[in-house]
Amino acid sequence: MRRAALVALTFVLAACATPAESEPSTVSGLSVSLGPDQNRVKATKDDKIAAKVPEKFRAKGELVVGGSAGTAPPLRFYATDDRTVIGVETDIAYLVADVLGLKVRLEASSWENLFVGLDSGATDVGLSNITVTEARKEKYDFATYRLDTLAFEAKKGGTWKVREPKDVAGKVIAVTSGTNQEKILVDWSAQNVAAGLKATDIKYFQNSSDYYLALQSGRIDAYLGPNPTSAYHAAVSGETEVIGNFSGGASVQGKIAVTTVKGNGLVAPVQEALNQLIANGKYAEVLKRWGLPDEAVPTSEINPPGLPKTS
Repeated sequence: MRRAALVALTFVLAACATPAESEPSTVSGLSVSLGPDQNRVKATKDDKIAAKVPEKFRAKGELVVGGSAGTAPPLRFYATDDRTVIGVETDIAYLVADVLGLKVRLEASSWENLFVGLDSGATDVGLSNITVTEARKEKYDFATYRLDTLAFEAKKGGTWKVREPKDVAGKVIAVTSGTNQEKILVDWSAQNVAAGLKATDIKYFQNSSDYYLALQSGRIDAYLGPNPTSAYHAAVSGETEVIGNFSGGASVQGKIAVTTVKGNGLVAPVQEALNQLIANGKYAEVLKRWGLPDEAVPTSEINPPGLPKTS
């Protein structure tokens, strides 16, 4: 993932700086800093909200934030030093922690181990493009902060578009295991088979470097993943394009949320912090910074209706 992110970032920086520099760079009108010195949008502590954080978290003075190391720009990725985690998810984590009066400690793991970290208590919250689902709500609490939009990304210049399930029949499509997009693709393939169409050949990749190499070589027809990463990569590389957008819930609007172990007492103050950030404009600044204003939510919700369980 790290090298893949840097390869993509090289395209961004080529016009105005070397990959090691941290000067702001422009992609399709978007100006972002890709270096370790982020100059993030900051917020101030709210004593009333901070007082609602359970004592065990206040006592240690930090918020341990888990996230997947396998995501890509602009969500959660490595800066040009190949070590510092940056992106919109990271910025949101820092803003929430500011309001709660806590320092941020970022942890990176595989997607599967993100939830292991939450379950074990090694991390306090997960902030890594996690969709609210009814199945996950049995174990976790959620405070929403973005809409969940997915994208099919393919090599540029083709005529194939994805508008409905039958458009993926017989295609070879990559996803990341254990994600909501995997569930959608599996359901669509089963629906197509039931209608007498060909099944989708689903390939599994955990790192962006792997699926982009497979896409370039023609081993897969498309990759189904978060819209922000696909839109960003398409704009940066000039080699791919988004050929279809869908809600992360297919027919239901999916929502992305800060995730905590159910009942640990963090979800309420986190939601209050998010709503304060929405009200004072700090939240909008971060989304604009990373080119995601269309994914903004008007208010943070605790445990809203999630994507239904697989039948």
